[in-house]
Amino acid sequence: MFKGNIVNSKEYKKNIIKTKKAFNSFFLDLKNFEIPLLESYDNNYEFNFSKTTVKKFSKYTNIVIFGMGGSILGTKAIYSFLKKKIKKNVFFFDNLDLNLFSQFKKITNLKNSCFIVVSKSGNTIETITNLNNFFSKSLIKNKLVLITEMNDSALIEIGHKLNAEIIEHNNFIGGRYSVLSEVGMFPAALMNLNIAKFKNLKKLISNKIFLKSLMNSVAFIYTLNQKGIRNSIMLNYDSRLNDLCFWYQQLVGESLGKKGKGIFPTVSTCPKDHHSLLQLYLDGPKDKFYTFFSSISKGVKKEVNSIISTQCEATKNVFAKKKIPYRHFVFRRNDERELGNMFTFFVLETILLSKLMNVNPYDQPAVEEVKNETKKFLRQRR
Repeated sequence: MFKGNIVNSKEYKKNIIKTKKAFNSFFLDLKNFEIPLLESYDNNYEFNFSKTTVKKFSKYTNIVIFGMGGSILGTKAIYSFLKKKIKKNVFFFDNLDLNLFSQFKKITNLKNSCFIVVSKSGNTIETITNLNNFFSKSLIKNKLVLITEMNDSALIEIGHKLNAEIIEHNNFIGGRYSVLSEVGMFPAALMNLNIAKFKNLKKLISNKIFLKSLMNSVAFIYTLNQKGIRNSIMLNYDSRLNDLCFWYQQLVGESLGKKGKGIFPTVSTCPKDHHSLLQLYLDGPKDKFYTFFSSISKGVKKEVNSIISTQCEATKNVFAKKKIPYRHFVFRRNDERELGNMFTFFVLETILLSKLMNVNPYDQPAVEEVKNETKKFLRQRR
């Protein structure tokens, strides 16, 4: 899973030991059910939706999803990576942008569409605004599913008026960790994907190869972080993985960016960016580390695939010669299990890094400050 040009320095060796200690502490917390959000990463997790609800909404050809950040990024990653297996059209409204109206016009059969709205709090301004402005209430009535906490909120109020199906968003699962909970798995079920295959936490943390990759990856990043190398560039050589990169970007940025600490993650599309940014990567400031993403693609034109693979390998070789730190994740299968394993890997990596960096990976106090300030301004303008 994980491959990289890890230098066996004294610092790295010390950090492998620290990482193993952090994992032992994490494992104890997991055993004592002190990390409840991770329950959703295992097959024993009981969803807050029924097979009857899945069947009711599976008849629709189009799935229209509203959300922001962690409420939607995981689902986008699933759809992008597994699109060839999915026979439905899925449309995402994940920003507040007047230009989204052009996307709305692409939905050719609105009568054969169901609508999913995800907001943990039920009061996400952008999500509520999009819902109220793009679709008429008569159109979405009886075809609307809300995934939200069971609190008094704007979304719950809308749901009652429109006879919506309401699925509880467990309050102990933060948005950026919610991909294998109801948030990602209900839409995945409507896409006719095998949602059980995504979830393998217990098997993975008892797998020696998986654990070795995880320990190496965490120690690798932490060692670089200590040296002041805190810019993380994701070099993605498979467009199906773009949305996974953006999901990972939020996970890292929002979980670790606290107390003046953190990692700055940036997505770089390759080989396109070879012609714009590679010069900087190779010969610019040595304040970055790199994560290569690629896959062994089947059904793709052999010549194209061969060129992309060669460019990826050539870039890695030059990085190695210049002693530029990198790691490489290769997707060998195009299925639910492979993607679920990567979701789990990066969530565990982030939690372990938070232990080493001594930050809380589950909150986002600075973001809440901006949300409160926005609400204050909106009240003043009314």
